[in-house]
Amino acid sequence: MTDKKLAVLIDADNAQASIAKELLAEVARYGIATVRRAYGDWTTTNLTGWKGALLDFAIQPIQQFAYTKGKNATDSSLIIEAMDLLHTGDVDGFCIVSSDSDFTRLATRLRESGCVVYGFGEQKTPKPFVAACDRFIYTEILRPEGAAKPVIKQEADPFKAMLLKAVEDATRDDGWAALGAVGTFLLAADPSFDPRNFGHKKLSDLVRAQTFLDMKPIPAGESGASAPVYVRIRKRS
Repeated sequence: MTDKKLAVLIDADNAQASIAKELLAEVARYGIATVRRAYGDWTTTNLTGWKGALLDFAIQPIQQFAYTKGKNATDSSLIIEAMDLLHTGDVDGFCIVSSDSDFTRLATRLRESGCVVYGFGEQKTPKPFVAACDRFIYTEILRPEGAAKPVIKQEADPFKAMLLKAVEDATRDDGWAALGAVGTFLLAADPSFDPRNFGHKKLSDLVRAQTFLDMKPIPAGESGASAPVYVRIRKRS
């Protein structure tokens, strides 16, 4: 956890209340949720499931009437308040909770202003919104049943190619790559990358499961801190 002040802005029309607890626990890994707001038309029955979560987790409901059928006034309200928060300078980053591609330009604009943007949405979230965030977390892995099984199949070609390139990009002169650097390259290539998407809690567990990679810890005495882990592409025998 860091001391970054984060604004958690929830598109309640497009997010599930059932993972509110897990969502905020995930947000706590990246900073402090100083602003917690959920947007929607709270006069309708559509958001009944959210009402308990609002009280339990101190989330402020922001009322937005649907003035015109087919027009998403909730999105507009969230975007306007995000820009207000950006200009007041009271937060360091934003957590946008939605699977809606309408927030793509907002995420881009916030990043252009130097704010970190975390996106939270289902796996169906359009790629442009995912790519516009610094990091995107699929909410399927936040569900209690999602932690034990992958939400993305470990398809050989695209996954292996991405992992191999990350290792190659991070490799030092001695042929080994620091695992932390590999993770950085993976996130740069795909903001939605997360070992939990593939059924592993940590990157080290995911890498260890790959038959085409070798891993080794560097003794703590060499680094002056806790022993880091290094990885390299396994040589063919």
